[in-house]
Amino acid sequence: MNLIILSLSHFFHLLATVMWIGGIVMIILVILPGAKATLESASMVKSLMNDISKRFTPMANISILVLIVTGIVIVNYEKNLTDFFDFNNPWNTVMFLKHFLVALMIIIHFYRGLILNPKIGKLSSKTNESQETSSLLSAKVTKLQKFSLNLVKTNLVLGFIVLFLTGISSSIN
Repeated sequence: MNLIILSLSHFFHLLATVMWIGGIVMIILVILPGAKATLESASMVKSLMNDISKRFTPMANISILVLIVTGIVIVNYEKNLTDFFDFNNPWNTVMFLKHFLVALMIIIHFYRGLILNPKIGKLSSKTNESQETSSLLSAKVTKLQKFSLNLVKTNLVLGFIVLFLTGISSSIN
């Protein structure tokens, strides 16, 4: 029974990783450049990316939850774990760094979704309402959108590092 639980936990952990990090890869390296090259206006690109974000965000949120739950199960079966803060054990050190980076990725993800994107949406609607301050607000919206995109790119890089650290931890086993 333990083998089944552990195997299913690994399967869902890997599936959630593929969905979250793979989704970021697709958005940043495939969809966004394709949209910019193909669509005629920036507003069409923005509209497409908003729609993709609305579809991808719930998948990413579920993936994060699955990663946390399955990660807890997997750690309970891990033979190499002595003490989470035992940095004399190389496996523990790699896993600590990996989990720190994953936590950072989660913070960035939810900061964008719960704080930054609503702020961008609020400022965008104000831009449409007020013609007088439109250019100032539009510049601020553009700046925040670039910042948001840079955070997604940061998560992409962090995701690659997490995958590399996973490879290292698997090699230490």
